[in-house]
Amino acid sequence: MADPSTAPSEVTARLLAALPSGARTDPADAARLERVAMASDFAIDTFRRDPGLLAELFEDPCAPAGLPPVLDPETPGEWPRLLRRYRAAESTRLVWRDVLGHDSVDETLAGSTRLADACLQAGLAAVEGDMRRRHGRVLVDGREVRLVVFGLGKLGGGELNFSSDVDLVYGYESGGHSDGARSLAADDYFARVGQALARLLDEPTADGFCHRVDLRLRPYGNAGRVAMSFAAIEQYAQREGRDWERYAWQKARPVAGDVAAGERLLVTLRPFVYRRYLDYGALDGLRTMKSAIAAEVARQDRIDDIKRGPGGIREIEFFAQALQLVRGGREPALRERRLLPALEALRRARHVGDGTTAALVAAYRFLRRLENRLQMVGDAQTHALPGSASARERLARGLDYPGWPQLAAELAVHREAVATEFAALLALPGAAAAVPSDLAGYWRGLPDDGGAVRLAAAGFGEAAAVDAVLCDFARSPSVRELSDAARARLDRVMPVLLQATATLAQPHLAIRRLLALLQNVLRRASYLALLDEQPVALARLGDLVTRSAFLAERVAMHPLLLDELLDARIEGPMPGRAALDAECAAVVARDTEAALYALNEIRQAASFRTALATLDGRQRAVDSTRQLAWLAEAVVAAVVAIARRELHGAHGAIPEARFAVIGYGSLGGSELGVGSDLDLVFLYDAPAQSMSDGARALDAARWHARLAQKVVALLGTVTGAGRLYDVDIRLRPDGASGLLVSSMASFDDYQRERAWTWEHQALVRARPVAGDTGLCAAFQRVRDAALARPRDVAALQHDVAAMRAKMRAELDRSSAGRFDLKQGRGGLVDLEFLVQMLVLREAAAHPPLLRQTSTPCLLDALAGAGVLGTTEAAELRDAHAALLASALDCTLDRRTRVVAESVALARHRAAITAALAARGLVAATDRGVPSAG
Repeated sequence: MADPSTAPSEVTARLLAALPSGARTDPADAARLERVAMASDFAIDTFRRDPGLLAELFEDPCAPAGLPPVLDPETPGEWPRLLRRYRAAESTRLVWRDVLGHDSVDETLAGSTRLADACLQAGLAAVEGDMRRRHGRVLVDGREVRLVVFGLGKLGGGELNFSSDVDLVYGYESGGHSDGARSLAADDYFARVGQALARLLDEPTADGFCHRVDLRLRPYGNAGRVAMSFAAIEQYAQREGRDWERYAWQKARPVAGDVAAGERLLVTLRPFVYRRYLDYGALDGLRTMKSAIAAEVARQDRIDDIKRGPGGIREIEFFAQALQLVRGGREPALRERRLLPALEALRRARHVGDGTTAALVAAYRFLRRLENRLQMVGDAQTHALPGSASARERLARGLDYPGWPQLAAELAVHREAVATEFAALLALPGAAAAVPSDLAGYWRGLPDDGGAVRLAAAGFGEAAAVDAVLCDFARSPSVRELSDAARARLDRVMPVLLQATATLAQPHLAIRRLLALLQNVLRRASYLALLDEQPVALARLGDLVTRSAFLAERVAMHPLLLDELLDARIEGPMPGRAALDAECAAVVARDTEAALYALNEIRQAASFRTALATLDGRQRAVDSTRQLAWLAEAVVAAVVAIARRELHGAHGAIPEARFAVIGYGSLGGSELGVGSDLDLVFLYDAPAQSMSDGARALDAARWHARLAQKVVALLGTVTGAGRLYDVDIRLRPDGASGLLVSSMASFDDYQRERAWTWEHQALVRARPVAGDTGLCAAFQRVRDAALARPRDVAALQHDVAAMRAKMRAELDRSSAGRFDLKQGRGGLVDLEFLVQMLVLREAAAHPPLLRQTSTPCLLDALAGAGVLGTTEAAELRDAHAALLASALDCTLDRRTRVVAESVALARHRAAITAALAARGLVAATDRGVPSAG
């Protein structure tokens, strides 16, 4: 290579002399040309062949890119020359803009991608036209089937480097034969199109090449067909697709041909690329790929390869892609082809820290700019730093460094940062590192060499029982038939879980819960990989199963919930009402089966996260029950929309008809428990004699009855992700003997004329949860009128007290020294009855009482109206919160809501019973009621 201190000036002088007559040759132009000459021999060669291009760039360096050449079907011999000269001119334009600072590295990569797309599209159009003239078109049902050219790698990601090859896969949507005189089968037809396109772009001529084409990423590689039908590609992915191919297809983009068809295939292949669960098994595939690359680098002495070497571009790409593959199935926002937006999406989702993201982004841009400059020198596909001192000095000066040492120093900093982050990502699982060796040895010795004595020595109580159940587990076919890799993971995971249960009061119970979960997880390698790869999730699981039987059962039944243990949002703010509404509404457009499955997943994940927040003390029980009610309300609204759509399809719609779902009980009171059923009442309103407009018309009463039945059925439908809710409809007018759905008029009449006092008590906690806004408002008016009617206070107190006594006699499970939190004297239902009685007594005089349905809000409203004293209301709110929290704790551990008496419990019961006694609902001396003192 010429000496960098003299070569540019000589070249510049010759080029300026060759410019067309009248072109500018002022010193500024000469300086710009010298900078370009310092960076790129390729650009200088292009200018020698095309001085007019240089004159154009002097005049307007920011002029739009030129249009692709027109490839005349009558002169196919000219196609290669036209494409190659177009590509050379536009690539030189990219060099000029990059070197002179008009484009950022991101813009240069995007420009290289657009150039490749343009050449592929122009070339394919010409080749297709030639094939049509020779062999006709491939038609299926009268529609032409075209080749789809998929760009993978950096082409697919829109980040093609300056002199990269293009990784292509050819596909076509469906088979058939061409309709020409010399007909061809679709696979032969499209193979010929693809081969002709590759030759047109790739084969060297006197004008060089257009783009190097690499077809080795297609199914079966070089042994596979050049072009495959979509069905064959999908089948290959399902049956034989390997981890590295998931990484390749992650960036796939249809770049030429039938782009719309290509996008449809990518949707079909999405489950192959992105698993529905957290896929930590993808890291094993990445470790294998990285090991192969590292071996190649070492074998070929590529330590200075800034793409494949340590801390190079490939490690940044793999870092982002691995995290995308792990989580993209659960988080659509991460499914991004482009690397920098992918890193930003990972940062926003809190899977990568701000500092790490900034370091990787800076390194990526630095390395890609350096890579482009290496390739701009001679338009060569190289990623290796130059070996000679003069070439290194030239590279450094072209990048505006004083010299090579300064460039090398900054390069070393970036590569070290990348290598550190990548090594941390791929660090081999170390979950068992801190576990005492005796537990690891005990587990590996099972089932033949276990022993309760060894467990007892490790601190286990109930050692014999624990040993027996572990031996049975080790003998089970699900363990014995594990692959070597899965067994190695289990051997790392089990000692950690054993250690977590060793010192518990009931280790045998905890171990049984764990093994129930593991029996399901063993059939799903990715979940075992999650626990192995993520010590945080493993620790959380051990803690969870020891503290909550309910959550342990949920995870065992639905291992998908393990994902929640690693969700970065789990310790952040809990989702609000609007977020839950939006998440549920987003799945309604899917077909019914898919929508119900998705709703179940949403409900399982959100309720699990809420329960875990309660268990961890990050959220008060009263807030959790309100959030669970919001979730149920969002689910019901989505199910109503799905049911309405199905009914419209079967029977048509009823114009001007309205439908509403009313939540009663804990749903209406926004105090829903974990695993609670839903108390629902259905209302409708429609013009007299109205009928649906479908082929199988129904009158309004039957149409809305079908709608309500469908809502109840869909809520209870069992899917692979569980079922949504059990529904209780006994609170409807006339109870079990009444109609499933009531007209608004009949509901109003019932509340005015026939409803019992206890039904008006229930109405205190009722509120609309889904349906037509106008009908929901009409319900509110009927509710207000019913609750605010004048009442005989003595009769009201008698009715409420009698109903409470009847319920307690039938339902109270309290015994000596133990208290039923819900039905016991001074418990939650007593407090609800007190509040309901006061609302019925005072609503006529204090309308704000009609605006609330939850117990805490009603207590505040009663205090605001002066019905309760400030101190008394505060004591009752505290009692409600404490009893609710204790009840939720019992539910989370699958215990009955009957607890041991305590001083704090006695204080809360006393506050409630004193308030009851003061309103004539219970005598202060009733047996079983604690005194306030």
